[in-house]
Amino acid sequence: MLSRHLAVCLDYDGTLAHHGVLDDETARALERLKASGRRLLMVTGRQLDDLRRVCRRVDLFDRIVAENGALLFAPETGDETLLSDPPPAAFVDALRRSGIEPLSVGRGIVATWEPHDAAVLQTIRELGLELHVIFNKGAVMVLPPGVNKASGAEKALRSLGLSPHNAIAVGDAQNDHAMLAKCQVAVAVANALPSVKADADIVTRGDHGAGVRELIDELLTDDLASRAPNLRRHRVELGRTADGETLTVDPNHSAVLITGRSGSGKSTVSKGLLVRLAEQAYSFCVIDPEGDYLELPHAVTVGTAEHPLTPDEAAQALASGNNVVLNLLGIALDERPGFLAALIPRIEERRVRTGQPHCVLIDEAHHMLGSEQPATIHSLARLDRSVMVTVHPDLLAREVLQRVDTLLIVGAQADASLRQFAAHTGRALPVPEGATGLQAGEALVWQAALENGPRIARMTPSRAEHRRHSRKYAEGQLDEQRSFYFRGPEGRLNLRAQNLTMFVQMANGVDDETWDHHLKRHDYSEWIARQIKDEALAKQVREIEGSDAPAPVSKARVRQAIDAIYTLPG
Repeated sequence: MLSRHLAVCLDYDGTLAHHGVLDDETARALERLKASGRRLLMVTGRQLDDLRRVCRRVDLFDRIVAENGALLFAPETGDETLLSDPPPAAFVDALRRSGIEPLSVGRGIVATWEPHDAAVLQTIRELGLELHVIFNKGAVMVLPPGVNKASGAEKALRSLGLSPHNAIAVGDAQNDHAMLAKCQVAVAVANALPSVKADADIVTRGDHGAGVRELIDELLTDDLASRAPNLRRHRVELGRTADGETLTVDPNHSAVLITGRSGSGKSTVSKGLLVRLAEQAYSFCVIDPEGDYLELPHAVTVGTAEHPLTPDEAAQALASGNNVVLNLLGIALDERPGFLAALIPRIEERRVRTGQPHCVLIDEAHHMLGSEQPATIHSLARLDRSVMVTVHPDLLAREVLQRVDTLLIVGAQADASLRQFAAHTGRALPVPEGATGLQAGEALVWQAALENGPRIARMTPSRAEHRRHSRKYAEGQLDEQRSFYFRGPEGRLNLRAQNLTMFVQMANGVDDETWDHHLKRHDYSEWIARQIKDEALAKQVREIEGSDAPAPVSKARVRQAIDAIYTLPG
């Protein structure tokens, strides 16, 4: 199985180093990790010259991000790249005139120590500057907005052709939060602050370098495979069950099958999943035999009906780093399995180096992955992290079906498709009640990792899908049973809002007593969840309903939450 964690981003002080010193045992562990082919990145708040003074082994690292994200350094070549604007001269001069000591000025950072934070903030206000202050165990660092360890680590990873989704971040202090959140796996050493431990996926038993060595040993043993079930921060949402449980999928581990009769909505589900992958910065490649994905957002299309695509051209497109749709319309039907068999090793080779594309979607999979295509099946056996879409799962090779760990069935007679899948894979899968009459937007979902069997879930739309449906809910006409009614505490009113536009307009006009009456009963979030069928928006509104904000404030917050997803007429 391919390694998924191809890079480790390490804080220096308090993580790798104790009292500024990187010990020999930890350095040897880093050497072992680097010998495995993984990349090492140091991400530190120190200035580069200061780091070189205290750390004797900068040569171990493929990239060093210094000044808390402001400076990128490549030890092998000596190249330095400033990732931010330099500190404003007027700001530095003002701090020096105020007598702040110590005061350190780097290429992009200005740093001092508490208790000078109040003077620093006052100077920023007086000069009207757009700067932000980062605290780190008594250190006070000032940087341009948006510059932090996360932004620096991401640029360093990109310079190596890698994604944060294939990286592990390790830290101990306040300024590590953003980097830990950005990377796929967040690790806190035992001596980390409680808030850092709370945000981490893994907390080591050892402190400082001992904790790093502990992580390295685990990485080299099984690439954190034993941790996979608990690494959930970057999973992609599939949908929600009627009882409110969220179903998710891990793009780094899953083999997904999407099936259903013609016209059942398979393309809607598969495209929605791809868009959500892109929205979370996962990369994908689509094998598109029928031209159904040519207008997919967040992707470039290669190949036309007039120009048959070659495996070399497909590999070049993948090497660009873009999400790619490979249009096979120019390739004869009987030649498509051979094209895929030739392409899979190239995808695998790229994944070995970069971990990408994170997901490969194969549409009309029964044409290319049937039992009569042994060469393709043999190649696919090495290709994990895939999504297969087909109207005929019974035509897929048994070896392919056995790899499936997530099944999505849409449309009518989902129960028959589930029984068919169970028979071909030898699994005992009970049919849940209601599987014969799925509604639009619903799917029958089975996941091997869950023990409660197949369930019906409403698929989660992507933000792009929200925008496509915004006119329907903003300006459309819900029937009387689905409309919202402002009635007030004594039922004196009967104002019907048949869409979100009317809801917001009426909310602005009703008296505060009527507004608060429905707010305290959670009527707004209930209507949005049940009738607008937008659980994400309902959750935001539920939080507003639970606050003690006065009516004018809560009205404005609800309007802002709606506007963030649905564009209402002016």
